Amino acid sequence: MQAQAYTDSVTQQRDALPEIYGEVDFTVVPERLDSEATLNDERFAATRTAVSRVFDRPELLETMRNATMTGDRIADAYAALIPTHGFRTLVEMLEAACQRGVDNVENAPQELVDLIAAMEATPAWVDMTLVAQGARAERIPMATATPLAIRGAFLATFLNKYAALPMTMTGTLSDEAAAKRVFETASFFTATTMPGALDRSGKGFEAAAKVRLMHSMVRYHILNSGKWDVATYGIPIPQADQMPAGLIGVFLMSAQLLKKGQTDFTPEQRASVELSRYRCFLLGLPENLLGETPQEIVDLLMARHVSLREGYDDETCGALVRGTMEADLFDTSSLTGRLHAWLENGFSKFVLIKSFLGGDTERAASIGITMGQSEKVAAGVAVGSLAIKTAFYRVGLRLPVVSGRVDARLNRRLAELLELYGHADFVTDADRYKLS
Repeated sequence: MQAQAYTDSVTQQRDALPEIYGEVDFTVVPERLDSEATLNDERFAATRTAVSRVFDRPELLETMRNATMTGDRIADAYAALIPTHGFRTLVEMLEAACQRGVDNVENAPQELVDLIAAMEATPAWVDMTLVAQGARAERIPMATATPLAIRGAFLATFLNKYAALPMTMTGTLSDEAAAKRVFETASFFTATTMPGALDRSGKGFEAAAKVRLMHSMVRYHILNSGKWDVATYGIPIPQADQMPAGLIGVFLMSAQLLKKGQTDFTPEQRASVELSRYRCFLLGLPENLLGETPQEIVDLLMARHVSLREGYDDETCGALVRGTMEADLFDTSSLTGRLHAWLENGFSKFVLIKSFLGGDTERAASIGITMGQSEKVAAGVAVGSLAIKTAFYRVGLRLPVVSGRVDARLNRRLAELLELYGHADFVTDADRYKLS
């Protein structure tokens, strides 16, 4: 008798939400799950030591296998109401529930009540005092590095065809759509660091709810399109693919600490980790995908790396990379705008190549990311500028005489960036999908 491929919580999605998962065969192990991966595979050459820990703990790979076939049952149930309510109405009711309370939403469906209740039920494993401290500290990189690095970090999500395909199917290939998604991503993470943003009535809480619903709407539309191959790609936007977006910063930090022989976070680093964990909780990720220590975080993300079959094709990945690179993110009509665009172009490429391509400039060039002399100079200038700005905020916030003014200036800078990023709709319109 063949062993069950997934836990009951995975297979039960079909019975619980037939409107979305009714046609999904949960006996299939999709091609994207690299079940033949071994420690000696060439793709692990640069990460052999970290990968060996994953193979020594098969339960990690089992966790990733389940996470690859798991959506978001609570938000998915609300998204499944699209035929009766329409996606715009669902978004409007969610906004109202976040801003005024679900009790004040006329004829609120039980699925909306359940979604809001789940997000309000902060689990015991989240320390909200640390979350607030983490948000306060994270304001600095959000105000300094994020505007220059966000495109590079966003591009990293397009390097694997199995994970990137939903982006191509939802019509994110044009320059305009790519710019919108980059700015929505920057807006979400920036908004969650503003004072009080992650309180129940805060804008960060609402943004998380809308992102969560957007992901579920994508699953609903794609799985009902008849154009999605579960046997190849698994579930669209599964839990496994939401992990990097929420944890990549703390993963890179954790990897650096372990490289230096450090096994614990500093108090400030621990607060940043808790902020990331809470954001991930709001987006629907369970505790077993959210490590607490540097080693746990690295092991979980490496398990995801091991389980995800390597695959890059130009039609999917290349089109997304080109669309994102060609998008005009900033106004270049002024000298200041042109300078910022120059710095951003160089630094975002630097971030992508160094942090996500292991410094492999040849591989970067093969996918259309080139670092010429101008980009190298821009990256160097950006690094120096960011170091100065970061030091200014860090030191200023510690000086009693000026800390209040520096704090206010930092908040103003974040508000200016949110205005620059524009209004984030966090919606997905099936009329614009490219279901070919």
